[in-house]
Amino acid sequence: MKFLKSIGLLLLITSSLIAQKPRARDIGIPFNGTPGKFNAITDVKGVEVGYSTIISGQGENIRGKGPVRTGVTAILPRGRNNNPVFANWYSLNGNGEMTGTTWITESGFLETPIMITNTNSVGVVRDAVLKWFVKTGWYKEDFWYTYPVVAETYDGFLNDIYGFHVTESNAYEALDNAKTGVLQEGNIGGGTGMMCLGFKGGTGTASRVVTIIDSTYTVGVLVQSNFGGKNNLTIAGVPVGRELKDTLNYEFKAPPSYKPGDGSIIVVVATDAPLLPHQLKRIAARVPIGVGIVGGRGENGSGDIFIAFSTANPTAFQRTGFAKVDELPNDLIDPLFDATVEAVEEAIINAMVAAETMEGINGNKAYALPHQAVGRILKKYNVKPAVPVKVKTEIKVGEKILRKYVGTYELNPQVKIEIAIENGQLFAKATGQPRFKLFAQKENLFFIKAFEADVEFVSSANGVVEKLILHQEGKQRTAKKIK
Repeated sequence: MKFLKSIGLLLLITSSLIAQKPRARDIGIPFNGTPGKFNAITDVKGVEVGYSTIISGQGENIRGKGPVRTGVTAILPRGRNNNPVFANWYSLNGNGEMTGTTWITESGFLETPIMITNTNSVGVVRDAVLKWFVKTGWYKEDFWYTYPVVAETYDGFLNDIYGFHVTESNAYEALDNAKTGVLQEGNIGGGTGMMCLGFKGGTGTASRVVTIIDSTYTVGVLVQSNFGGKNNLTIAGVPVGRELKDTLNYEFKAPPSYKPGDGSIIVVVATDAPLLPHQLKRIAARVPIGVGIVGGRGENGSGDIFIAFSTANPTAFQRTGFAKVDELPNDLIDPLFDATVEAVEEAIINAMVAAETMEGINGNKAYALPHQAVGRILKKYNVKPAVPVKVKTEIKVGEKILRKYVGTYELNPQVKIEIAIENGQLFAKATGQPRFKLFAQKENLFFIKAFEADVEFVSSANGVVEKLILHQEGKQRTAKKIK
């Protein structure tokens, strides 16, 4: 299967990236609170997460064929151990779906994995979970019933959503591949084709560790982030969306169109603190605070639905016998509220930081959050970075030297990069891409402020420019000068 990426100057670069992508703290974004070992929902012992990602095709949308940009995410509260957990849920704005919640409200228990996919695939994923239960012998009884929890967000701006490309096998893959430890983020699983706050969104996760009296508890969060308008994007208290209002805006070349704020966000909160269902409702009700901190407003067109569960009290679920359970006093719950808000905030930004530029149906495009630009904006507002951020410094290069670089460079037969100069400013434009300014950091090395990329010009021994090298995401790609 070809995995298509549209990254900055490049078009349709084929690769399969499985390495851990940068996270918000890696690029200097500061957050409150103490994260767990993985800074992920899997810091809550027993929780496992799996993905199935479907990316294929390019160009005009042909219903049933693609392009396809979608997938499935599975969260198993106790891994492959069929042992229901206390749970509850909350909706900020109900223009969306999360199946199985009626019984959670009634019983207080979550009895199935939590699945997240696209809007039109809820049904097939729900049915697949039931078949997976039969296939794996999840239930030992001859007679059983359950109501799978499947949530959704809409990816139809990038994905052939009416082609119904998610199948039972994708749900099986997400469930079978579920694991603990470090998780991938961004364009993966159910979050593959999602957009968020003016940039590419997707799957993100984070965690917090808190101490209450003499006990330590963990709160972990996973989000499928597909909500919000760019104007409201706020990072570390800074109006980043407004600062980037004219930078890398969504490109819609054919229906469907996009109304800022439309979309959805699904949030799953896990904790090992001994909370009962009514308390987990209170946890889920704090999720909107974290969503609001980064710019969510619960718009009419957004389905903002959240679920929280506790892995404590492993013997609580009984069919006939009595159970004794532990309960955290309400007067001690505030640190868990703080942890929830902080982890939600960071998980959303992690999703955006990890997500890569994606071109989908009909050439519609959502750009990645520009890391360097965010670093510069935070510095402008005197935000102290979580880790030192290397901000590139522009130098002045004479126009005589710049004119040597003007010309056409061939990256591949389909993609050429035009280098031009206007009023002493160097510009680069790749086939089918916007034009970007190039800023000198050395005489022959330039950077792009809108996203992370360097352009290096290479000359022969007699000083004739022969090629350029594009440095991006740790890779180097050479384009020969052809005229």
